[in-house]
Amino acid sequence: MTRVHLSRLPGERVRVAEGGESSEIDLGDLASYVAGREVDGPRWVWDDTARWYPLLLAAGVRVGRCHDLRLCHHLLRRAPAVDASLLAGPESSLWDRLGPTVPSDPVLFSSDEAEHLEADLEDARQLAAIATSPDASRLGLLVAAESSGALAAAEMTHAGVPWRVDVHEELLTGLLGRRPPRGARPQLLEEAAGDVRRLLSAPGLNPDSRPELLAALRRNGIELTDTRAHSLRSVEHPVVEPLLRYKKLAHLFTTNGWSWIDEWVRDGRFRPSYQPAGSATGRWSSNGGGALSFPVQVRSAAVADEGWVLVVADVAQLEPRVLAGMSGDRALARAARGADLYQGMVDDGAVATRQHAKLGLLGAMYGATSGESGRMLADLNRRYPTAFGLVEEAARAGERGQVVRTLLGRGCPALGAGSWAESPDAPPADLDDQDRRRRSYGRFTRNFVVQGTAAEWASCWLADLRNRLWTLGADGPLEARPHLVFFLHDEVVVHAPAGLADVVAAEIASAASTAGRLLFRELPVDFPLNVSVVRSYAEAGKPV
Repeated sequence: MTRVHLSRLPGERVRVAEGGESSEIDLGDLASYVAGREVDGPRWVWDDTARWYPLLLAAGVRVGRCHDLRLCHHLLRRAPAVDASLLAGPESSLWDRLGPTVPSDPVLFSSDEAEHLEADLEDARQLAAIATSPDASRLGLLVAAESSGALAAAEMTHAGVPWRVDVHEELLTGLLGRRPPRGARPQLLEEAAGDVRRLLSAPGLNPDSRPELLAALRRNGIELTDTRAHSLRSVEHPVVEPLLRYKKLAHLFTTNGWSWIDEWVRDGRFRPSYQPAGSATGRWSSNGGGALSFPVQVRSAAVADEGWVLVVADVAQLEPRVLAGMSGDRALARAARGADLYQGMVDDGAVATRQHAKLGLLGAMYGATSGESGRMLADLNRRYPTAFGLVEEAARAGERGQVVRTLLGRGCPALGAGSWAESPDAPPADLDDQDRRRRSYGRFTRNFVVQGTAAEWASCWLADLRNRLWTLGADGPLEARPHLVFFLHDEVVVHAPAGLADVVAAEIASAASTAGRLLFRELPVDFPLNVSVVRSYAEAGKPV
């Protein structure tokens, strides 16, 4: 496949390199150039998809394949099966520092160090690093899926989630009152704050201030170290109900209120900014808009266009199924056949109840080895020794201070790197006890191998589905065809003409099966989907 390298140059110029030859074109000619070459199916190689692709999409140009050098550089630099010295050379320190493009960044050709990066030089280093790795085929699949995910992310931002501002504003008015002046609380939120002040005999209290709130609670005989909802519910006092109500409404007001609409909804579309592989495990994060923490309260505003529907698909019990596949545990894979893996374990005679299966399996993946989860582990370990042995070995490796890797070769952050602290199992930064640090790191590595491989499966699913959707329906631009509008770890949402809903659902399922075969080869692992065809996202069902 032809690889066409695009590099930024000063003065809104683009360097195009292909087959050892290079030329320059004006930025204004880029879209027409790419559209003309796209018929040959090249792979576009550039520094950051989020910087190049939106410009093309705005001009109505979709590309089929790319290689995102920034994403792949950081992936390969940490991959245990890659000789990192092969990534060193001219400009490599700049690639080390290159971060993701975010919505607040300047336009494509800002005056920064990336203007001097030569895509063909870095691409040659990355290809050599992959080719000489003993895991070359797996790493090749991973970088292709990662880069395709970056294309999907840009397309989802471009197309946007169909959004009814009138529905959203009606919801806000019903829960909070009319939109307040800038800097003020809406009426119903202020009333809840007043109830909290009255019940705590604190007329000047700002309930948004944690120190003030803890002090006021303490003066009323309520000793707490935090103001989380779980902690507040443990207290018997009249202030608990209005305080919990205030916190819920305040969260809605600040995270998805009128200001959120102003910033993130344009032309009837919610346009969040995604960051593929934004976490250490390869899971996506969000650069803006809060797409990955889509609150239930506002989902009713996500409404398909007239004559269109939202096809929402969740994978049932993704991580346990991935564990079965990556470990090669055929007994667990047999239990995973069908819609409910946990019930399959019961039917297999491994445990007495579905709840026991869930507790034991999740305990094995997340390190809950005591209590009820721990009591389930011994029996399950005997029944599924290969699967349980894989996560146990990953945990022991972490406790020894060693890094672990996913099925396709993504490496985890080292114990001393600090970035593994994004895990909820990570210890406080000031913890000095090395034994406890290593045990905590072992819990992180235990889950990393499974969660990271699940992210790889999801990337392959998304990449294949993206191309399948492009072939459906009209010959027009992205928005005229069935298209992805949302992705969250194990869930996709497709905006599609109503008449194509069944076809889209079938393609989603086929893409899931293809992803399973790509990763787990001859081992048959089912990835059943919970599919809903709805007008509003709030109507979609969720997996158990």
